[in-house]
Amino acid sequence: MRFEHPALLWLLLVLPPAMVVFFWWATRKRLSLLTQFVQARLLPGLLSGLSPARQYTRFACLTLAVSLLIVALARPQWGFAWEDVKQRGLDIVLAVDTSRSMLAEDIAPNRLARAKLAAMDLMQQAKSDRLGLVAFAGVAFLQCPLTFDDGAFRQSLDALDVNILPQGGTALAEAIQTALPAYREGDNHKVLILLTDGEDHEEGAVEAAAAAAKADVRIFTIGIGSTEGEVLRARDASGRVDYVRDEQGNVVKSRLNEDLLEKIAAAGNGAYLRLQGSKTMELLYQNGLAPLPRNDGQEKLVKRYHERFHWPLAMAILLLLIEILIPESSRKPRSTQASTGARSLASAVVVLLLAVSLPASASPSSALREYKAGNYDSALKQFQELQNKNQDPRLHFNAGAAAYREGKLDQAIEEFGKAANAKELDLQQMAYYNRGNSRFYQGAQTQDPKARGTQWQQSLQDFESALKLNPKDSDAQFNRELVKQKIEELKQQQQQQQQQDNQQQQNQDQKDQQQQQQQQQDQKDQQQQNQQQQQAQNQQQQDQQSASQKDEQQKDSSQGSKPEEQKGGAEKQQSQQQAKSAAGGEQSGDEKKDDGTEPTAAGQMTREQAQRLLDSQKEDEKVIPMKPENNPRDSRKPRKDW
Repeated sequence: MRFEHPALLWLLLVLPPAMVVFFWWATRKRLSLLTQFVQARLLPGLLSGLSPARQYTRFACLTLAVSLLIVALARPQWGFAWEDVKQRGLDIVLAVDTSRSMLAEDIAPNRLARAKLAAMDLMQQAKSDRLGLVAFAGVAFLQCPLTFDDGAFRQSLDALDVNILPQGGTALAEAIQTALPAYREGDNHKVLILLTDGEDHEEGAVEAAAAAAKADVRIFTIGIGSTEGEVLRARDASGRVDYVRDEQGNVVKSRLNEDLLEKIAAAGNGAYLRLQGSKTMELLYQNGLAPLPRNDGQEKLVKRYHERFHWPLAMAILLLLIEILIPESSRKPRSTQASTGARSLASAVVVLLLAVSLPASASPSSALREYKAGNYDSALKQFQELQNKNQDPRLHFNAGAAAYREGKLDQAIEEFGKAANAKELDLQQMAYYNRGNSRFYQGAQTQDPKARGTQWQQSLQDFESALKLNPKDSDAQFNRELVKQKIEELKQQQQQQQQQDNQQQQNQDQKDQQQQQQQQQDQKDQQQQNQQQQQAQNQQQQDQQSASQKDEQQKDSSQGSKPEEQKGGAEKQQSQQQAKSAAGGEQSGDEKKDDGTEPTAAGQMTREQAQRLLDSQKEDEKVIPMKPENNPRDSRKPRKDW
């Protein structure tokens, strides 16, 4: 179910409540006036025939009748049928420039986006015309043949971008030549509209326009951009923004070439307009295309809705008749038959009131009342019931608003997505805007940072889509900047968390390394301690041996030794010299030094000789060098593996 004029339904919020207030005020005012002229004790006798219930019934009938008349004026429609309608229209081909120069932002948001919006505006104006689409850059391609299907044309238009064609540059002549085969043979009402900045890198555009004029094709040119120009920027594969440069490495600056576009329009028997404001395409259609002769065709199916306004109109007329027939004063029935007739009339009024209230339970007006009253769940259910009867995008938008207020964000996102498919640009813009809000709050409620970032990225895309349809929407601009800020903050938080995790991992690695070094040091200390103990044991054993040797020497010296018999002068002198050399003494010639010691037997040492031998061995002992400790590695320096 739908209404042809839904704006009239707003009167239901004004007129019926105003009538109720007026009737209440009129009743009180009438009683106050009666008390001024008639004494209070006489009023019951004078008003004995009046029935307040009858008065309230008449007021209710009159109020309901006015409400139903408003509904009838809104023209309710229920059900539809497809009809073949003979169209009188033109064959219009739009050639849209998709070169990289269309990325210039001298008009917001950029030239290509404004060209696509201008094409949408022309589609709204050309209701009975066939539309086609040609995309051109260095080469040209027929993106959409001539068709009455607005959905196919819109889908082809949305697919346009600067990467749709493999060869860059701008070739206006090839765009004109590619558009010529799109027209039917024998048709005389052909229009070609060029949406470009006029930067032509090839030659022959004016000649191609003159040749198209000979084939009965009128060419209109729409200049997009500014004569001052704008430096071109583009994103590389990594997403970094850089300037577009020529072969010499100079930055490219694109300007609007109005002279060339005027020459092309003049050669094509058309006109040139510069894209300024939102009325350019409307001016082009009214002044340039509407006066052209049109051909007949029967190729477009039109949805004809069935009018249902006569039902509320008939019920309103019936309520007005009932209001007239109900008297204010009660009369005594003349017969039982009359009384029965009165009761049957009252029953008919009740049945009629029930019949009026039943369809209102699932009508847009009742759903709107529930929404304004704060009963969002009830309003959502009523809007969904209405969607089963009529797939109107406005019903999806209202259902999304009710679900958003109720906190059902998933359902709100789904409903706003369906509403974004509407033909009305204003409804599309509001659907994108509200879906962006829903996705933002859904992301804010998500605990997973990755899922939250995904939701906010989708929200940012919705706000950008809304701004493409209405760049002057300050709320959408504010929300877009807010979502960008939140995304940056989320990225910083993730980076900080990653850094903290890396720092903790490094600290843990350093701690493990220090523990490993401490264990190695403990092992080295234990080895050194074992070596020292071994040396001490060896020294102790040597001391014991030395002591035992000293004891044996003392024992031998106490017992004394018997000198051998002298065998002669020469042999005696030789034996004395050998004994002196063994004792470490010194002699010169045949002189003998008397040191007071007793001579020892051959092969035995005295106490002094043994002491000198031990001292010489101690001097020859060397301490085993200790291995230097390993200092802990600095984690800031790179680890070398070689």
